[in-house]
Amino acid sequence: MARLPRLTLPGYPHHVIQRGNNRQPIVTSAADREMLLGLMEENSRKFNVAIHAYVLMDNHFHLLLTPQTDTGLPQMMQAVGRRYVRYFNDIHLRTGTLWEGRYRSTLLQTDRYLLACMAYMDLNPVRAGLVVQARDYAWSSYGHYAGLRSDRLVTPHPLVWALGNTPFAREAAYAELVQSGISPVQQAALTDSALRGWALGEADFVAQLQKQTLRRVSKSTAGRPSSTLVGE
Repeated sequence: MARLPRLTLPGYPHHVIQRGNNRQPIVTSAADREMLLGLMEENSRKFNVAIHAYVLMDNHFHLLLTPQTDTGLPQMMQAVGRRYVRYFNDIHLRTGTLWEGRYRSTLLQTDRYLLACMAYMDLNPVRAGLVVQARDYAWSSYGHYAGLRSDRLVTPHPLVWALGNTPFAREAAYAELVQSGISPVQQAALTDSALRGWALGEADFVAQLQKQTLRRVSKSTAGRPSSTLVGE
């Protein structure tokens, strides 16, 4: 069965996952991580994609972003992927593929899942046992939102600005949001939806999305799009 094309619509937040081939490391040093983030910054600006949040793990990364055009997201990911593989292979004296196929992504309902997705990403290193607290991990956007540093890669979503009337209030509210964590159901939904490519949101949101594209946005039943989604 042919794979569905990725669902990409401008103006909506997208959760993107890219894994290393056979779960092998995609970064092995601070220099690798800085190169990858630098390529993301350069190409997100070039292709008009706002990156709201990110986390770099050893063998995969997550992005939360909003493309402004139909083609911006795939163009950005292609440019980053190709240039980073050339860099990584040259530096580490290797050949061949680095990525586990194409990147995975899906659309999120902003008011229900955007902040939850940011917390989910910031807590990835904690779940992996790399750090005790999200603030202790250097390679995510948590530090930007918690007021620990300024990150040029990050473009805050308007929903983040609504967390407080001052920078201090927003930073405190965001830190509390991450500290509170997300439920196992939300965690599973966020991962599974991105890997499977089905939109993540309430029935009305999914139905409105379906009107904007011929590509199915949710798992079909008997050949027809369903109005709900349960996802990872």
